[in-house]
Amino acid sequence: MLYYKTYKNNSSDQWVAFIHGAGGSSSIWFRQIKSFQEQYNVLLLDLRGHGKSQEAFERYFTNEHNFENISKDIIDVLDHLKIEKAHFVGISLGTIIIRTICEIAPERVQSLILGGAVTRLNVRSKFLVGVGNGLKRFIPFMWLYRLFAFIIMPRKRNAESRDLFISQAKRVAQHEFMKWFKLTNGINPLLRYFNEKETGLPTLYLMGDEDYMFLPQVIKLVSNHKNAWLNIIEDCGHVCNVEQPDAFNNFSIAFIKIHS
Repeated sequence: MLYYKTYKNNSSDQWVAFIHGAGGSSSIWFRQIKSFQEQYNVLLLDLRGHGKSQEAFERYFTNEHNFENISKDIIDVLDHLKIEKAHFVGISLGTIIIRTICEIAPERVQSLILGGAVTRLNVRSKFLVGVGNGLKRFIPFMWLYRLFAFIIMPRKRNAESRDLFISQAKRVAQHEFMKWFKLTNGINPLLRYFNEKETGLPTLYLMGDEDYMFLPQVIKLVSNHKNAWLNIIEDCGHVCNVEQPDAFNNFSIAFIKIHS
């Protein structure tokens, strides 16, 4: 089972589950815990191969490395904790995992909050993924991760979130990172399907106004989905929960209150 940590609020029966992105860990949510725990029960998880789940993955997880099985890992934790339904909050690639949970177990999802959402790869991001897949066997994976981090988060004020993601990625074993990177090979058909099919569940997108690689695609998606809303956070890049935590927390908690 994945490593997880809970922060209980005895006055609430609502759960909020936080899903980090590739190369990160549950520590990426350190600026959310206090605000959310004041009103809800909080569940943090380290995805397979990441954080404190790395050792458990090497011992116990033998099934194929794909988005469906990664999502089922999370559902197993919900089952273990007897959490019937949760509000899911994700960042970057974690938003794709949450969206996959909506497909395989929609009854477990109360609402979705997708920060720095990846909903479609533009020409530049397709090129980067192609180059990365071509070079991944020849150069250290941290070179790739640093390159991607600087391209996705290039501004000076993105430095903290960029450095945080790079430092987290250093803790992921190279063979595990490559398994995650391999997922990008077939990601476009999956994202196209998600764009065309609505979940019917209340969904809030939180995007930085400087998230130039992914914001335009999210704007287009929200305009076509009836149950989707978008808040654009000013002076903010891709990792909006780190760069503008107050805005991220306020928008998220207000949305959860409406849909509790």
